[in-house]
Amino acid sequence: MFILALLLATKVVNPAIDMEGYLRVADAAAAHRESRRVSEEEFIRLSGEPGTVVLDARSREKYDELHVRGAIHLSFPDIAISTLRELLPDTNTRILIYCNNNFLNAESAFASKLPTASLNLSTYIALYSYGYRNVYELGPLVDIAESKLPFEGRDSPPE
Repeated sequence: MFILALLLATKVVNPAIDMEGYLRVADAAAAHRESRRVSEEEFIRLSGEPGTVVLDARSREKYDELHVRGAIHLSFPDIAISTLRELLPDTNTRILIYCNNNFLNAESAFASKLPTASLNLSTYIALYSYGYRNVYELGPLVDIAESKLPFEGRDSPPE
């Protein structure tokens, strides 16, 4: 019993992992995100403007299967200081994001996640953590068969 109490009282410290800091950033990112969720039409309009990047953070396999035409791929686990510095060196770059939970009727490429585990949430928070503030998120749930977004990949729908 004494050993269990001692183990529970001992805090395991890792300076490279900061849960309290993450929660603070997540709160700030959530407030910032509220004015950065856009309609499909606005997403399309913004994606056509010079200097705008559409970012797909799903796995390489799912990206190759089907993605928004012109999107660049950076898998969520690969979002890190070095990859962002290389791919998006200017933190003022306008970045548009989307995820699995934005699309219906393409379950293989866009497998549904729990709403609380949506990739948009973690991607937005991660980008915000790294200082990117010009991020916009595709807001609605869109039927891929009715979407006005262009798609490409192995399983792209006929145009």
